Amino acid sequence: MKQKILILHGWGGSDFPHWQSWLAAEIAKDYGCVSFLKFSDVDFPQKDVWMRELIKEIEEFKPTVVVCHSIANILWFHICNEIKLPVIEKLFLVVPPSFKCDIKELESFFPCEIPSKLYAKESLLVTSTNDPYMSRDEAAELQKALGIEMKVLENAGHINASSGYGEWQWILEEIKR
Repeated sequence: MKQKILILHGWGGSDFPHWQSWLAAEIAKDYGCVSFLKFSDVDFPQKDVWMRELIKEIEEFKPTVVVCHSIANILWFHICNEIKLPVIEKLFLVVPPSFKCDIKELESFFPCEIPSKLYAKESLLVTSTNDPYMSRDEAAELQKALGIEMKVLENAGHINASSGYGEWQWILEEIKR
């Protein structure tokens, strides 16, 4: 079966030169099947609106791989806590923010419970040693609570364009693996 990759951006979107837009283009240029969903109102996101948009996309696109960045991880957790999802092959949780996040624009996403099930056969948490939105200790606690593997990148910030992650070959290779 051909993979269907769903890419979920965080607060503010992930347009060029962010690695998520690069990833979508790399998948598409090899005739891969990709959905790079753009949520409404990326600067002032509302959890309930984004949840409806994500549920619709899951139902219509039927992804086998989901790649979350930043607040999209918290959105995925909410979805997992509230509905029964079809099980996907791979889930990438890239730099979720702290569960103690107090950014005004993101307040509708919190509080959030850590889900007991991620609806994925294989899941990977990807964090950074100096992510400004989640400490190393919080990342380790989340990894333990989820019971999944974790890859920690050295000094990668929030793993976004600002921290030098435009082209990110590793994630493309992991998806294809």
